[in-house]
Amino acid sequence: MNKKQLDEIVKLSPYYGATSNDVDWVKKVEMQGRIQKHVDHSISVTVNLPNNVDEEIVSKVYETGWRSGCKGITVYRDGSRDGVLITKSQKEEKKLEEIFEDTHAPKRPKRLKGHIIRFQNNLEKWVGVVGLMNDRPYEIFTGKLENGLSNLSPSIKECEIVKNIIEIDGVDENGNTIKIKKKRYDIEYIDSDGNKQIHTGLNHAFNPEYWNYAKLISGILRHRMPLIYVVELIESLNLDSEHLNTWKNGVIRVIKRFIKDGVKVSGKTCPKCGGEHLEYKEGCVTCMSCGYGKCG
Repeated sequence: MNKKQLDEIVKLSPYYGATSNDVDWVKKVEMQGRIQKHVDHSISVTVNLPNNVDEEIVSKVYETGWRSGCKGITVYRDGSRDGVLITKSQKEEKKLEEIFEDTHAPKRPKRLKGHIIRFQNNLEKWVGVVGLMNDRPYEIFTGKLENGLSNLSPSIKECEIVKNIIEIDGVDENGNTIKIKKKRYDIEYIDSDGNKQIHTGLNHAFNPEYWNYAKLISGILRHRMPLIYVVELIESLNLDSEHLNTWKNGVIRVIKRFIKDGVKVSGKTCPKCGGEHLEYKEGCVTCMSCGYGKCG
């Protein structure tokens, strides 16, 4: 028996058309108003509406509840919340979402809004430049201030990161002089006098090792791994040298600045009270039970 034949048999049932999406929603609310008169306290009802209803119908249901004297009423339009009354088609769609597939990072535009962040790291002055797409970190450049951007005024906190393609002289396998195209990242900003300034070669401003590792981190960022997991991934890196571990700590500090308040931390407990309710607050893991903050 196919689905069409089964549907025809279901139509013969006296209960056909009596599901929450099929009943007369307005009459259902009017019935609640009448019954409520004989209830000591109050009653509530959830009016389940199909996904394709318009605002006029929703408005009429609410207005009927008010006119009928209902003390409590909930209106739910199919699909307006995840995990509630999921239809078969929604379940199939959700199952498709769980398939492990490749992701495709959005293409970098020529210009990205940038944030310049200065901080102390092991008593050293550091700087991070973060390119943002839709207010979310897309790429990162960071290192010791003395190795790059040391002449930049501390008052400059915003910029544009510009990706340029330049040509440099090179030699091919036959020894002939050729032009080689390379990427160069520049930052543009407005100084305290209102003048536009350009700092060229951001990607060459820091230690080359920092730049190479930052390329890997930027690749993860642009594929939109949740920032809390990006931090955990970087924390788990086992790097050989002290200066790379210092760089790692600097990257973590920069990325934490962009984790939204309220993001929960799972699998860890507060070192002060042992509580498990840890959340990010202003880039710092904070215990919501005792107020302890990891940043001090």
